[in-house]
Amino acid sequence: MAFELPKLPYAHDALEPHVDARTMEIHHGKHHNGYTTNLNNALEGSGMEGKSIEEVLKNMDMNNGALRNNAGGFYNHSLFWEIMSPNGGGKPSGALADAIEASFGSFDDFKDTFSKAAATRFGSGWAWLCVHAGGKVEVCSSANQDNPIMPGIGCGGTPILGIDVWEHAYYLNYQNRRPDYISAFFNVVNWDKVSELFEQNK
Repeated sequence: MAFELPKLPYAHDALEPHVDARTMEIHHGKHHNGYTTNLNNALEGSGMEGKSIEEVLKNMDMNNGALRNNAGGFYNHSLFWEIMSPNGGGKPSGALADAIEASFGSFDDFKDTFSKAAATRFGSGWAWLCVHAGGKVEVCSSANQDNPIMPGIGCGGTPILGIDVWEHAYYLNYQNRRPDYISAFFNVVNWDKVSELFEQNK
């Protein structure tokens, strides 16, 4: 069964002024749509047809560039839309907040670590907050459309929060000011959704 482009859970302009409507239209409707189409094409004859996207990523032949790039692009963006919300911002609470404090010392220290991972990722890529079995959380970054579910990327565990630092994610609004975009991102993080993912995967 072919993968389908997930619908956005909010209107294109719902995250303004932090993420502008035109960027959302292009990012979701063109970029994510392209990854979805190309993923379905890359799966043909791969032996992975019918598997979940997580299974495709876990069992990835990292030398298969078309499958690697497009499976990653499909999964990463599907998560990205979910963990943002017009009612986002603030701080996590409950078990996720405790896990962040245990790993980083404080929420502000986590923000600094995550922001640095995103800001210092050279070229295109992502920064992640991942949860390991047992509930420990960790920050890492990956190049291009790679993610921690793939073999040998680092971090490991399951991504529960990610920020896209490809220029297509922010250039219309922020130009080369990636740190400003990263700072604005925290105003739209849907911590309820991140907490839900934490509970499901710890």
